[in-house]
Amino acid sequence: MKYLKTTILLITAAFFLSSARAQTVSDTGKPVTGDAELSGKVLDEQQKDFPFSTVSLLSVKDSALVKGTLSAENGSFTFSGLKPGSYLVSVYVVGYKKLLKGPFTLTAGNKKHIGTLQMLVEAQQLKGVEVVKKKPLIERQIDKTVVNVEKSALAAGNSALEILARAPGVTVDKDGKISLRGKQGVNIMLDGKPAYLSAEQLANLLRSTEGNAVQSIELITNPSAKYDAAGNSGIINIKLKKNRSYGTNGSVLAGGGYGAYYKFNGGLSLNHRQKKFNVFGNLDYGENKRFGGTDIERVNGTATDPTYFDQTNFSRRMRKNGNYKAGIDYFISDKHTLGFTANGYNSHGHTDSKVLTLIGSAPGRRDSSVVASNPNGYRYTGNSFNMNYKGTLDTLGQEISADAEYADHVGREDNNFNNQYLDVTGQQLKPPYLFRNLAKTTTRIRAAKIDYVYPLQKDMKMEAGLKTSFVKTNNDFYFENFDNGNWINDLRRSNQFLYDESINAAYINVNRKFGKTSVQLGLRAEQTNSKGNSVTEQKVADRHYLNLFPSVFLNQELGKKHEMGFSYSRRVDRPNYESLNPFIYYLDLYSYRFGNPFLKPQYTNSFELSYSFKKELHMSVGYSHTTDVMSDVLLTDTATKTIFISNQNLATQDSYNLNVNYPLQITSWWNSSNNLNTYYNKFSTPDLLGTPYKSGKLAASFNTTHTFTFKHDLGAELSGWYNSRQVYGTLLIDPQYSIDLGLSKGLMNKQLNIKLAANDIFKLQKSRIRSALPSQNYLIKERWESRVFRMTLTYRFGSNEIKAARERSGSADAEGRRVKSGG
Repeated sequence: MKYLKTTILLITAAFFLSSARAQTVSDTGKPVTGDAELSGKVLDEQQKDFPFSTVSLLSVKDSALVKGTLSAENGSFTFSGLKPGSYLVSVYVVGYKKLLKGPFTLTAGNKKHIGTLQMLVEAQQLKGVEVVKKKPLIERQIDKTVVNVEKSALAAGNSALEILARAPGVTVDKDGKISLRGKQGVNIMLDGKPAYLSAEQLANLLRSTEGNAVQSIELITNPSAKYDAAGNSGIINIKLKKNRSYGTNGSVLAGGGYGAYYKFNGGLSLNHRQKKFNVFGNLDYGENKRFGGTDIERVNGTATDPTYFDQTNFSRRMRKNGNYKAGIDYFISDKHTLGFTANGYNSHGHTDSKVLTLIGSAPGRRDSSVVASNPNGYRYTGNSFNMNYKGTLDTLGQEISADAEYADHVGREDNNFNNQYLDVTGQQLKPPYLFRNLAKTTTRIRAAKIDYVYPLQKDMKMEAGLKTSFVKTNNDFYFENFDNGNWINDLRRSNQFLYDESINAAYINVNRKFGKTSVQLGLRAEQTNSKGNSVTEQKVADRHYLNLFPSVFLNQELGKKHEMGFSYSRRVDRPNYESLNPFIYYLDLYSYRFGNPFLKPQYTNSFELSYSFKKELHMSVGYSHTTDVMSDVLLTDTATKTIFISNQNLATQDSYNLNVNYPLQITSWWNSSNNLNTYYNKFSTPDLLGTPYKSGKLAASFNTTHTFTFKHDLGAELSGWYNSRQVYGTLLIDPQYSIDLGLSKGLMNKQLNIKLAANDIFKLQKSRIRSALPSQNYLIKERWESRVFRMTLTYRFGSNEIKAARERSGSADAEGRRVKSGG
């Protein structure tokens, strides 16, 4: 273990191109000699290691604070660099009796270990609340990894999507597509509820969610049968903050940032709690102006008649977004609660794009060019309403909960394309070509579910549940040409696409513990009815199918320091509504994408073997096999000399991954969390462009986050990530990397907090994509405003009396992630 720590420290030092000096020095800069040291260990009420407890060193003379620290993962703590004298040690954790030990007398050079300090639960209960320990930034649990971003300085001014991109093993591309451990197809949930949105809509919703509203992010790589079967690479659950205080309280936030342009955000959160009622709400708003650019170099045509394209696209984008959440909980009794919540967002903006396309018959030769000005605008709105109930039926753990949810999402995009054709001298070659797209989308979701927990024995319980959901989408797409001073609808390129879907599900889980062995067996059944109707093209895809999704989880304690686990689950990914729509969506004159109404769902069988040492070092080895893989395929058309993206089912994907997660407490004030994920994705299909196709490449991603805790409520974070070159489907993606920095300072007894953050501080982020197909010759280079400096002020006011927080989980969670929600 000592060598592993050393190796990780060397890697992170090389990554940041710096070294850390952790030596106590005097005012003259020379090492202090003869200083004393005092150490010990904190245990909880069950005599187990108590990490992250607050340990204070006090002077016996006047009880003044000399030093403070947090206990490590194993409960140990150390105060070094002490002067000779007498000291007291105080340990405090909310919900436990405050512990005071001493006095301890230290002489020069004396190193005293005071043994173990056991905490006792406070006899007076805080109104039934369950008090938790202070959590680290990244926390590894048996079935998931949790990123506790609530106190993170890097969350300042960032959106939920930007925070998610920093989570271990998570990759977010410039279009907002999310991958987990090298695989796409992640099921995104908000507060335990599926978002029911398409990939693009989900990205826009997360962009509209301010980072200050996020409490934590849960990464679940192999979910149980209790969860919806969607998501071949697992589930990411984004938990929003919930107030935990009686009385009236709240917070107000204001922030600003600058990269290439100014941006700002603000928010207000209020909560009022009485004995029978809890009323809560928050409102957030942000504006973000930014730039983006895409350069495409490609060769199109045959070997004897090639055409070379050199395209530069530069765009300025303005996004304004607001979101709200409001609700009420009614405590019928201590065991029964009824709740109602409403959530909504409004995102709108515009983009001004300038496109220059140079066209020639040889590299570096320009025979003609196209100059385009392509302005567009968009607006997305959405509202969801949830009614929920939770009841505890007895003292043995019998529980029942129910949810009903209604949601609607409305979107509109207006895209204009103004193309000027020029010859080699820059003179007009032929008349301008002007056309525009108007896309309107509506999605309505109704869902309901019920869950039941029944303890069969002392160490055995059963979970069961039912769920039903109904989704209706309507996509209207209009293509118009400008001819003789009028806009004329092109019926060949316009289209209406209707999609109806219903899913009925039932599941059962049985948990049993045999000494140090835990077993969970689950089975989920989902019956799906879907109908995609391309009205204009008269194409209908009508499907009805029933699937079973088993899951198995085993966990074995091999001693106090070692644990092993095994899990298996079967998953499904259904096409999102947008990818089924066959209309052609233009990015510019020579670039477009279209959907596939006959796209089939993909199925995945996942296996994972895990190992944990001292609940610190976590390792896992995983394998998954996916059939009918849904993939974006980027191809060129030799006839029209265009480049396009379509959605296709590749035959299979085999994925292998090795994940290592290791937190380090380097000093009492310096903690780090490090995650290394190595994976190999192999794609195979018998027919792509008329020939068999296989692709695969060994790849790796590395995340490291360092948190520093100083005196006077001053903290800092330094994080970095690196993704190596990888192949996904038909795309070869070059390495990507970034370094972020954050600072935080508490004032006015921590009521006021100031956070400073710098994203991609060295301006390293970029994207380069090539084709993995030998017959396709293109290079796509993308750039965006990645380096942004931000400052955020948060002021908290009102009551701080702790209460129990209630989780609110909706029933419309898996369907909404397949809908679109704004730019």
